[in-house]
Amino acid sequence: MNGGSAAVPGAASAPVPGAAAVARAGAAYRAGALPGPGQSGAARGAARWEALFAQAGRRCGHEHADAVRVLLLRAAHPGPDTLTRLYGQGTAAERRAVLLALPALVPGPAALPLVRDALRTNDTRLVAAAVGPYTAVHLDAHEWRHAVLKCLFTGVPVTAVAALAERARGDTELARMLDDQARERTAAGRPVPDDLRYTLTLTAPRAATATGEES
Repeated sequence: MNGGSAAVPGAASAPVPGAAAVARAGAAYRAGALPGPGQSGAARGAARWEALFAQAGRRCGHEHADAVRVLLLRAAHPGPDTLTRLYGQGTAAERRAVLLALPALVPGPAALPLVRDALRTNDTRLVAAAVGPYTAVHLDAHEWRHAVLKCLFTGVPVTAVAALAERARGDTELARMLDDQARERTAAGRPVPDDLRYTLTLTAPRAATATGEES
């Protein structure tokens, strides 16, 4: 989560900007999780936190919305079906929050359809969220290479790609794809982006030691 830690009420230190908004959202979630007349705690809690999830930008400010939405998702810990519904019916900002929360919520590859959908868009903030730690662990090599190229095509900094150096090292197919792109751009009289050059350097195998083993 990219927001600061919420200040404890009554603490001597000044609260981090937006921390009060995050704290209010957490308190509202906890209050909504209590059962009402004729309604189970689970049902009311789900309705309450999902409403807060949708209203995070308006209630807490758009600069804190990602942090608040991820906090709510981690507190509620919804399963893949609920995440898929939230993503499918959500705004771009809500979809981004779902993608950012995936590493803490889905231990396996069940949420990869959401990642693939985000990577098909040209929304750079969605693409950046889609290439985070969840994708680094679960996306196969072929799709991961194309995700890296998607970042290069759309201008998403490759620093957004989680575990880029680890996955790129020794990947000769990625190296070939990047080299092809560099050659095409050069032939067309277009500059080769620094991120492309940088990623290409990462594909080199780890230097061998004198014993022939990797360092």
